[in-house]
Amino acid sequence: MSKTFGVQTTTDEVLEGIDLSGRRILVTGVSAGLGVETARALVAHGASVVGAARDLDKARAATQAIVGDFELTELDLASLASVRACADRLLADGRPFDIIIANAGVMAPPFGRTADGFETQFGVNHLGHFVLINRLAPLIAEGGRVVNLSSSGHRLADVNLDDPNFDETPYDPWVGYGRSKTANILFAVEFDRRHRDRGIRATAVHPGGIEETELGRHMSQQEMDALVASIRDAQEEGVPAFAWKTIPQGSATSVWAAVVADADAIGGRYGEDCGVAEVVEGEGVRPGVRPYALAADRAAALWAKSEELVGERF
Repeated sequence: MSKTFGVQTTTDEVLEGIDLSGRRILVTGVSAGLGVETARALVAHGASVVGAARDLDKARAATQAIVGDFELTELDLASLASVRACADRLLADGRPFDIIIANAGVMAPPFGRTADGFETQFGVNHLGHFVLINRLAPLIAEGGRVVNLSSSGHRLADVNLDDPNFDETPYDPWVGYGRSKTANILFAVEFDRRHRDRGIRATAVHPGGIEETELGRHMSQQEMDALVASIRDAQEEGVPAFAWKTIPQGSATSVWAAVVADADAIGGRYGEDCGVAEVVEGEGVRPGVRPYALAADRAAALWAKSEELVGERF
């Protein structure tokens, strides 16, 4: 009988009874929060995990309790030079990956630019991972998976392919976040289309709202409280009230999509609460994914624009 998972499922509950020995997994953003818990849970069940982080000293401190086959590598997603150097090291090493979990990200910072001139959220959340994962594609084993961490925040904005870096339009941190999270889903859609013939599937997931992570570090407590209040006010009647998840609950959907979910069910799709989300239209806050985030033509157009921006074709 198959297990039933949901909103409160934790990583260890998802992986109960599963032996990941012989599986090699890359997880980005292992210096705090979801990345650390994701790596811990996978290693605890026998996987060999490579954790990528910008600040290796911070990552070492955050992951010191992980016991098993675990190593760190440097990765600054705000610098394509660092992204390419990380990919080059892993390619030179030559060992394949069964799974890549693109966990790292930023949320609603003040306007800024990456080392390469991209708006921070689009550059870090999307373009950095776009280059890293595409460069590592030859290392992904047949039957492997890519999991992009997106967010229900994708409903805040579709990608803007005419002005991705807010060069022409006023910057809004939440619009920027929404664009980048939509990009995470569209990237998974197109990567899945390009690689599924060799059994590699890609998906995007929403971890849920997790108060204890560093994702909200650019927000004051007052701003965070106001955000939660606005979400609750916008929720449709009959939808369960917004509630924070714990870090193990927030990491569960990533782990579920990576090793438990049916590949055909999640390939090119969007998951939340350890399940495949329904496509929803219209306003209001409720579970599901906006149609524009799964549109194949938008996914292909974003891919082409991303290649143009990073100066590299995949």
